[in-house]
Amino acid sequence: MNDSSALIARLRGIAAGTGAAQAAPAPVDGWLMQGLATAQLHEIYALDAEDGASGAGFGIANALAAGALPLLWLRTEACERAQGRLHATGLIELGLPADALVLGIVADEAALLRAAADAARCAGLGCVLVESVGRAPGLDLTATRRLMLAAEASGVTVLSLRVGAEPTVSAAATRWAVAAATSTALDQGIGGEAPGLPAYDVECLRRRGGPAGGRWRVEWDRNAKSFRGAPLSGAGLSLAADRPAARHPAAPVRASG
Repeated sequence: MNDSSALIARLRGIAAGTGAAQAAPAPVDGWLMQGLATAQLHEIYALDAEDGASGAGFGIANALAAGALPLLWLRTEACERAQGRLHATGLIELGLPADALVLGIVADEAALLRAAADAARCAGLGCVLVESVGRAPGLDLTATRRLMLAAEASGVTVLSLRVGAEPTVSAAATRWAVAAATSTALDQGIGGEAPGLPAYDVECLRRRGGPAGGRWRVEWDRNAKSFRGAPLSGAGLSLAADRPAARHPAAPVRASG
């Protein structure tokens, strides 16, 4: 069973109440506070195309947490049509300053790979976000190894955002699956609630030289520039839920054992 199939099967089991529950919440890893390691290539998979915006938000939040700015966002014209234009207000709400973002839209995948390789060698950048939709066969082991070597040499963090794609072999230091989660409403006083912080269901699918498989439900705090565990029916940091559970109020989770 491949990475994405195993992930989906586990998440569906958890949502249906048949998956194994943990006796205690997973520990908060270092990336929650400091962002993903800089000068590395990381992959972010939005397995459902509808989660493309969440994958992008997770990537931007990590760049902000790590202080990896300015950010160059590269995407193809096809990606622009499929995912829609960037929403400036939404990016500002995440905490990304308008003057810290440069957007590059290129003709096709070949141009995307060339631009990403050049940008990864540019020490004046903090982060390069390379967005692709679908299979993107050009992002193979050879291409990702080049990006990793360039990132290590320049100090630039490279985030490969794969929307609606199946995980494939690569040289990335880490690989993440990201989906949208229901945020916790903020109390606005008498009878009023406001939308809460951006929330994500996250799983580490691969970590070079270390354990993978950790799952978190997290919120992004733009003021603190860090993630924090999102509450799920009283639990501090939960197992991730699948798409239906993420869109609706979470069901109670009981510790086993």
